[in-house]
Amino acid sequence: MSEVLQAEQLTVRRGSEVLFQALNFVLQPGQMTWLRGSNGSGKTSLLRVVAGLAQADSGRLLWGGVPLSQAEGYREKLCYLGHANGLKDDLSAMESLQFLTALHGRHYRPERLQAALGHMGVAHRRTLPTRWLSQGQRRRVALARLVLETAPGLWVLDEPFDALDDAGVACVQQLLVDHVQRGGSVLFTSHIPVQPAGVALQTLQLQGKSKATSPAL
Repeated sequence: MSEVLQAEQLTVRRGSEVLFQALNFVLQPGQMTWLRGSNGSGKTSLLRVVAGLAQADSGRLLWGGVPLSQAEGYREKLCYLGHANGLKDDLSAMESLQFLTALHGRHYRPERLQAALGHMGVAHRRTLPTRWLSQGQRRRVALARLVLETAPGLWVLDEPFDALDDAGVACVQQLLVDHVQRGGSVLFTSHIPVQPAGVALQTLQLQGKSKATSPAL
């Protein structure tokens, strides 16, 4: 079964406001898609629907031609990182990463967790309580989860470059490129320009304000 994510006529509302409607798109394995739109256009809402954390008001999402709620293995193939880091202030950076991965059904040996933190440049902070870390360091700890995700699958990322310096942005962009080149797919938002080297970057534009968009990807 082909691991293609397909949206058909998706509509999402917030109260009486239509964030977007009649949205159609296809995300293929080996594809990176930049979800764009103005503030309030529904980007985070769409990511949460794709991640199974919220329901669309109408339309449907298919994974390999099967409705998401019935698609076997979808949860195992999904890696979702929201705009919030999801870390625990009272845990160390290492413990926070361990908690975050366990929460999503992944379990790794301490040496792998430390190596992932090292890849993100925060291994020297691994024993510090998360509350003592800067915003950029917290983001790097959360993003270390991507280093551990080595199998093809779907990454759904809300502002993964937030609070990162240039070196951090470059590191994460390379993680995305490596994932796509091994057959994974990525759907992400970003308020900064993104220029991945070696892969085609698709754009999915949300118009917002009750306007329909059916982008061709």
